[in-house]
Amino acid sequence: MNRSSAVRSFAMANMLLEADLDKTEEQYQIDLGRVKASTSKIEDAYFPQFDLALRAEAKRMARHYEIFYCLERSIRQLLTDVFDASNEEDWWDKLVPDVVKQNVRKSVRKERESAVTPRSGRDIDYTTFGELSEIIKSNWNLFGGTVFSDIKAVEKVMGNLNSLRNPIAHCSPLADDEVLRLELSLRDWFRIIA
Repeated sequence: MNRSSAVRSFAMANMLLEADLDKTEEQYQIDLGRVKASTSKIEDAYFPQFDLALRAEAKRMARHYEIFYCLERSIRQLLTDVFDASNEEDWWDKLVPDVVKQNVRKSVRKERESAVTPRSGRDIDYTTFGELSEIIKSNWNLFGGTVFSDIKAVEKVMGNLNSLRNPIAHCSPLADDEVLRLELSLRDWFRIIA
């Protein structure tokens, strides 16, 4: 095989491999990081002005944020699904603790007064992570045994996760031990679901 044929063969093999990787990413809804994410003009102009070490730290922390984003959103959806399945009409008004509803009303009002786009049309999306735990505990008759096996386990795991959430939500780096603790707490979360 001459050099030209070898280059064409190599290029064709790469194109086929890229097509297979595209299919895999689409089928499993994953990003293998093969394509550099597009950036905005503002990112191109200002992001490089941040210290390289800070940018590397942000990249490491982004994964922890993704984990918490998925966890918190899935917990909200789990609660919503359980309440909806209970066939309790107006479950938000009837079953959510008053202090949680008051905090949500304050957050909604503050957001509205700020003239920003509302984050959601669902009240539960305005709850804090700690409030989600309170909602579960105050409705243990719906969650105990069917969704979670033990209320003390829920309190412990949610408390651990809430402690780990704070540095992530407030842009502070997680120490290596806390990264491990996050991984273990995430496993614990899935373990306590009945």
